[in-house]
Amino acid sequence: MSTLLRGATLVEIEPPTVERADLRIEKGKVTARAPSLEPLPNEEVTDLSGRVVMPGLVSAHHHLHGSLLRGLGRAQSGFAAEQALFERVEEALSLDDIQAFASSGGLEGLCAGTTTVFAVHASPRVVAGSLGKVAHGLNDTGIRGVLAYELSDRAGVVSREEALEEMTGFISRARGRFRGAVGLSHLAVTSNEALQAVKAITNSTGAQLLVNIAEDAREESQSQAAFGATPLDRLFEKELVNEKTVLAQGVHFSWPQLSELLTRGAWLVHAARSNMNTQTGMATPAKFGVRACLGTDVMSLDTLAEAQVASLRSRDAAQPIDILRVIANGHRLASQAFQQTIGPLREEAVADLVVLDYQPPTPLTSETLAAHLLHGMASQHVESVMVDGMWRLWKRKPLSVDVAEQARVSREAAAAVWARLAQ
Repeated sequence: MSTLLRGATLVEIEPPTVERADLRIEKGKVTARAPSLEPLPNEEVTDLSGRVVMPGLVSAHHHLHGSLLRGLGRAQSGFAAEQALFERVEEALSLDDIQAFASSGGLEGLCAGTTTVFAVHASPRVVAGSLGKVAHGLNDTGIRGVLAYELSDRAGVVSREEALEEMTGFISRARGRFRGAVGLSHLAVTSNEALQAVKAITNSTGAQLLVNIAEDAREESQSQAAFGATPLDRLFEKELVNEKTVLAQGVHFSWPQLSELLTRGAWLVHAARSNMNTQTGMATPAKFGVRACLGTDVMSLDTLAEAQVASLRSRDAAQPIDILRVIANGHRLASQAFQQTIGPLREEAVADLVVLDYQPPTPLTSETLAAHLLHGMASQHVESVMVDGMWRLWKRKPLSVDVAEQARVSREAAAAVWARLAQ
């Protein structure tokens, strides 16, 4: 059965468009758009008069288990201490913990209007089946996921080989709202043998490569000492940087390095809130070029909040960014992953959209859209969310998750993980 959305103000990100129009949704896609559409026989009609409808948002880099850091005591501050703590958290995860926090993180994203997440995961003690648990948790909420295990040598060769097997299997099985990708991290200690294995799996599967890189100021010098080359040069040598490579963080990239990445067509993901939180330094997203995206990393899965902080922080550094282009790039990246059009509210595009109860205090037009996104709209305005043509959040109520029960499960899982850390 089709659904007719009537009377809303439709907002598209790039090119910026604001107009009142009706949308018809059928079989997960937009099948018609016009100033006024007449209902078909037996069609579900939803009146959205006075509401703003915009495309669902995309986080291009996120750790769903990152919320385990909330309230966890720190003995020290700074990036090195935060990274060490996060690695200890990952080593303490069980399969049940993984699913619990995938579900709670996905629910948080859903309620904030994020409909697609590129989620990277690591759990060195329980690698096998971990991506399936992430998918099960996300599936409860209804949002899309591009999932990868962050391969490295930090836990030894056996764990690395398990990660390769886990990713290969998940990539072959993923369908519907899920896609598998290849993850890579800890390049200061990850061997050339591991990089060669990553090359083999990306070549054989055609999957995207999600890389955490240039977040740690020590990474280049450590890689030079261990392998005689920078992490980026090692990726170049293995021909691992191309239009399907997604490089997250990039805080310590030099301008020549960024220039080479842009030439090779890589995606670059900026996570301003996380960079500020860990004191790792300030990336320069103004130099990330035409394929800059936003990632939420270990912060809340709230892409709109991420966009606002990224824009303000960049402006404060006298290097402003085109935030509409950066948001739209998330849609382009998701479209590449799913091989479908995600983002435009147009015919044949996937029906991933957000209904906002936002009453603009000044005119909302194509010229003022960026200002409203950055200084007005917020997750508090998210009223309903549709993913793949199905309502997943309706009038602020998730339709497939018991919020109180999910919160209880997550709190119990967090207590168990924290207890293991104290042992």
